[in-house]
Amino acid sequence: MAKSDPAFLQKLHQEALQDQEAFFANISTRLGRSKPMQNAPARSVKGAPDFWEQVDLPLEQRIQLFMANWQKAGGHTQRLQGMAEAQAFIADFIGKTQAKHLIMQDQPELAELRSGLAANTADMDITVWNAGGVDAAAKDELVAKAAGADIGIVAVEHAVAYTGSLVVTSDAARGRSVSLLPTTFIAIIPVDRLRTKLGEVLRPFDAYELKDRPAGIHFISGPSRSADIENDLTIGVHGPGIVYALIIE
Repeated sequence: MAKSDPAFLQKLHQEALQDQEAFFANISTRLGRSKPMQNAPARSVKGAPDFWEQVDLPLEQRIQLFMANWQKAGGHTQRLQGMAEAQAFIADFIGKTQAKHLIMQDQPELAELRSGLAANTADMDITVWNAGGVDAAAKDELVAKAAGADIGIVAVEHAVAYTGSLVVTSDAARGRSVSLLPTTFIAIIPVDRLRTKLGEVLRPFDAYELKDRPAGIHFISGPSRSADIENDLTIGVHGPGIVYALIIE
């Protein structure tokens, strides 16, 4: 009998169903149930409960909670008054680490920072990511620049206090390589982009037309972490090992 025969395939299907039923029956017995549940249990609440929807921390509490959670995950954070202080902080970091290659997103809010660093940081190679309209070779060159960069700088779309995470989007003009590949990642967070809960960030994306949605929505919660089967933790293998969140007030 050919193995492609419909009767043979049906027999295999029935045997698989019987094995599946026996498997779930065994689990039900161990849980003390008479038989497997046929339907999912009814849920009285779908999504976030009403009380959680009402939670909205004052700005100062948002800042403090974000900083605490970000630091617990192994990140560094600073509160700064304006982009001039951010520029001074980054220039000092460049001097201490002897960084030579920097890549940053092509964002209007970073224009002042970019020009200030270019004018006041000697021997610094600054690359601006914008792959819009370029050919494959030029994009590959940008990725290579990001992979070899000492520092990547991005102005994030949002930061979330309760999860201690950053939210950045990507498209041709804003490559995820800028935050993913350099040795050190520095996030610029305008204080008005700091949210209490993750839902506040995600819900507006539902209203976007498909053509207006970003290529990717990325969540960053501290430095890159990798662990093997023996739980040996290594920092910075698949992404930046040093991450700074600079809150700009």
